[in-house]
Amino acid sequence: MGKPFSSPKTILSPKPGASRRAFLQGGGLLLGFAMLGAGIRPVLAATEPVEGDVSAAFAPDAFIRIGTDGKITFILPNIEMGQGTHTGEATLIAEELEVGLDQVSVVDAPPNDKLYATAALGGQATGGSTSMRATWESLRKAGATARMMLISAAAAQWSVPVSECAAKLGVVTHQPTGKQLAYGALADAAGKQPVPTDVKLKDPKDFELIGKSLRRVDTSGKVNGAVVYGIDVRVPDMKVATVAACPVFGGTLADVDDKAARAIPGVRDIVRLPNAVAVIGDHFWAAKKGLAALDITWNDGANARLGSADIMAALKTASAHKTPIMARKEGDVEGKLKAASKTVEAAYELPFLAHAPMEPINCVVHVRADECEIWVGTQVPTQAQSWAAQVTGFPLDKIIVHNHLIGGGFGRRLVAESVGQAVAIAKQVSYPVKVIWTREEDIQHDLYRPAYYDRISAGLGPDGLPTVWIDHVAGGSVLGNYIPGGWPDDKLDDDAVESAVKPPYDLPVIQVDWVRQDPPVPITWWRGVGPTHNVFVVESFMDELARAAGKDPVEYRRALTKNQPRAAGVLELVAEKSGWGSPMPAGSGRGISLHDAFGSYMAAVLEISVSPAGEITLHRAVVAVDCGIAINPNTVEAQIEGGLIFGLSAALYSGITFTNGRVDQSNFHDYRILRNNEAPAIEVYHVKSLESPGGIGETATVSAAPALANAIFAATGKRLRSLPIDRNQLKSDGTDKTSVSMMPPLSVPALAALAVIEEPGESASEAA
Repeated sequence: MGKPFSSPKTILSPKPGASRRAFLQGGGLLLGFAMLGAGIRPVLAATEPVEGDVSAAFAPDAFIRIGTDGKITFILPNIEMGQGTHTGEATLIAEELEVGLDQVSVVDAPPNDKLYATAALGGQATGGSTSMRATWESLRKAGATARMMLISAAAAQWSVPVSECAAKLGVVTHQPTGKQLAYGALADAAGKQPVPTDVKLKDPKDFELIGKSLRRVDTSGKVNGAVVYGIDVRVPDMKVATVAACPVFGGTLADVDDKAARAIPGVRDIVRLPNAVAVIGDHFWAAKKGLAALDITWNDGANARLGSADIMAALKTASAHKTPIMARKEGDVEGKLKAASKTVEAAYELPFLAHAPMEPINCVVHVRADECEIWVGTQVPTQAQSWAAQVTGFPLDKIIVHNHLIGGGFGRRLVAESVGQAVAIAKQVSYPVKVIWTREEDIQHDLYRPAYYDRISAGLGPDGLPTVWIDHVAGGSVLGNYIPGGWPDDKLDDDAVESAVKPPYDLPVIQVDWVRQDPPVPITWWRGVGPTHNVFVVESFMDELARAAGKDPVEYRRALTKNQPRAAGVLELVAEKSGWGSPMPAGSGRGISLHDAFGSYMAAVLEISVSPAGEITLHRAVVAVDCGIAINPNTVEAQIEGGLIFGLSAALYSGITFTNGRVDQSNFHDYRILRNNEAPAIEVYHVKSLESPGGIGETATVSAAPALANAIFAATGKRLRSLPIDRNQLKSDGTDKTSVSMMPPLSVPALAALAVIEEPGESASEAA
């Protein structure tokens, strides 16, 4: 798979059964809440060091520390990579602790699966849009627990009943007398109070921070440059390295002539690895020039002639001949198919995708005689620690990891194999080394979103609605590439069928199965994970069925969401706000997508035009979202905007292809990102809800491709079933007729009792 090392045994992996949520005990005074999202329960666990000075008199749990000076520190269990976790999770703490958001300082948690694991991911990791979902209850309970202990300490000092005391903005007040004590003055005494086993959380109607569009706590530091990303780190005596890995995955380093490189001023060392070579210099430019001067001979290995056509052909063959693993089967599939009035079939192809974060892979490492210190931005700090332990042979307590802000994760930094490579380089020298991958190295040696091939079919009844739905998925197993020892061949990888197994429609007779066909290139999760592939297939095919039935796409979906109230809610809202059905000029069209993923429901309408030359212009995107309680509506909107741009970029321009085993793309000139002048105007509408928060960082990415493909069909009558969009298929003589989006604008029916419509920019509290 082209990895420099085998995965460490402590790599994150989902574990079935109760062991995944086991509460781990240790000695010490700090109370930890094990497994975020698994329910909150205090257990004894060792106090861990964190970045900065956060020593405190009052440490009621793994997340909160309050000093006698009144300083409140929140130890962030998840990783900030632009999605707003710093602000969102601090808001949960501040709401129940009864302090202002500006009173809370945020620091990153150290590597510790005992204290900071996320149940959904089986360890300390940030991904899958789980951060706010996993901490929604646990962090509020942590804040409420600390507040009650502070109030109890004040009541004891005043010799009054706890019921007569209340907290506000970091001060406890005895309401009958007006006496007050600040949290700092109570810190020592609060630490001696018993930890309450059952605390009452606020009623949502009493929220003062949750539901408001608060300013992000990290904005000023990003604007003035004070915050430090991994690539910004500098330590004394540090040198800089850059790397060239074998251009063919699975290949190795055969030989290297480094005479010319060593003659370049500033070049310090040349380090050889089994499948790569690194040049270390006084600065990046010296290292890069030295790398370019190397005369490298590679052993390309078994994949030397691999091409993209070979990989897709293997997927098609596997789909046709391999025995699938059943993901879901309900009803008489075979009988309903035979009895159908009409049968519709289609096949879809999706490419490998690179993550292409703005901040390329980097890591600073200093390997000393008996310890290893690492500065990095990673979504999996304990995995980074494990890689370093494996390479150095040091115990975990001798591996120090400083985690930093991430300049784009998108799933790439859910795997820390690059940390292992950096440690292997630094191990061969005596000084600290910053290893930076060039953009070309980053794109050509990524771990990619898998390529997929789907065969999908449906039988339609007399009313044109599906009586049976069958989806055959073929693709690689991400878990098989991620877990030590691999993933059993006969076991379903849920990521491969996520959002295909349970689309937001009334489909009583359904079959979804998966054929595993692992590619000879490394794969991993990508922003939006399985739904980015499956929702494209489901929603494109849903439009095909509407076409076959002679019905409008929105009307068709409405008929299939009668028992899906949250899906129906966003569908009606987006149709009304987008003006669905109003006439559009020739060569223009609207496309819709509807899905639920990560605990949220989303419908998106995209308005486009297509020129006779096949050029696509994105005019307007309208999104309706039901993400449960929107903790920070402004952040929700920002994530939807960013996710939509990310997904549209991939659908329009992105795809990783192979020729002679080598990745063809290398930088943003041939792996394009949507530019500012190409982006559509984006409108976001919320359905206010009292449901628990859903994930939002990836949901809009999922909506982009199907809405685009359906809009292209509406504008041109041409159905594209593969990505990225092939403009050559869209060229015409300019005689295309008007859009097939033909229904009149729709009114919005009453939604569920707990839901109201929230306009763009309106906070949840304002909409109440």
